[in-house]
Amino acid sequence: MMRIDVDAHVDETDATWDYLAESDKRFKPVTLDPGGATAHGDARPHRLWMIDGTILLRRWRDDKRTGTVKETRELLDVDKRLRHMDELRVDVQVLYPTMFLHSYTARPEIELALCKAYNRWIAAATEKSKGRLRWVAMMPYLSIDEAVKEVRWAKDHGACGVFKKGIECDDRAASDPHFFPVYDEASRLDMPICIHNATSHIQSMTVPGNGLGGGMIAIAAFSALAEAGVPDKFPKLRFGFIETGASWVPFLHADLMAKMLRRTFLPIEVKDDLFRKYRFYVACHTNDDLPYILKYGTEDSLMIGTDYSHADQSAEIEALDVIERRGASGDIPAAVARKIVDDNPRRFYGF
Repeated sequence: MMRIDVDAHVDETDATWDYLAESDKRFKPVTLDPGGATAHGDARPHRLWMIDGTILLRRWRDDKRTGTVKETRELLDVDKRLRHMDELRVDVQVLYPTMFLHSYTARPEIELALCKAYNRWIAAATEKSKGRLRWVAMMPYLSIDEAVKEVRWAKDHGACGVFKKGIECDDRAASDPHFFPVYDEASRLDMPICIHNATSHIQSMTVPGNGLGGGMIAIAAFSALAEAGVPDKFPKLRFGFIETGASWVPFLHADLMAKMLRRTFLPIEVKDDLFRKYRFYVACHTNDDLPYILKYGTEDSLMIGTDYSHADQSAEIEALDVIERRGASGDIPAAVARKIVDDNPRRFYGF
């Protein structure tokens, strides 16, 4: 049995941008240290990124709150991170970014430059992990032809998924045909589309959120993809909803059923076994009502992640242990607990 952490993170560093192409050095994010400045709703002092004239948050991390240290968070010491994974009894971590969870530019050339730099940095940083640190590739969706090329490069250099926001590129839904070339290439290469909790509008660190939290934006993709029948267009492609929890599943499933019954604008028949047949996977939270959520055909779709290095409401450094304890106690079947920790993420990421 493997134990797979489906949602761990890294913090980008100034070294990340050493991988910018020479012609793109002018786009390098600049680190600012304003000496005690705080972000909206957070009294702790912060460093900042300056990207394309916009000031974005670059968080300080607290070792105690995150259960991690700088060397592991920033991949400065890969061996130390692997030792920590051994302590947590985690065989594989799938790495997601931090800075890229927020939109940072509307200029295609800057997006392309930073995505390529990040992908090359994390490919190099994880190479010595011998497959225990896998990663999800950033995509320059404002340059869709370049994004297709980047899917190919990432697959050849250790990536196991393609990053996606629920809404992006001038408010395009995940069902927008603009993204289909990337979906097609990802499907051809057996790489899933990983729709992570993330915000889609560019905003200063001093401005509150854009009305919908990143998790809400991510799960908006569920309805968009299902209602448009996108999985039918790409019958081998897997879609994952990462760091969203699973408590939304009953509501949005019922919403789809209501639309189907009223024959309003839904072009598909809602499948009795929607999650399995549409290859939808969901990274649940440890406090989700799993016995109830399992009634919606999610047994082969649920996964679990720790949100390693972050300290928000999704973070649970012992998340895999919690799921196994819920299986051992009979709260959920032990076989389902094993699927959440091992079988489902193995299938989703193509391990």
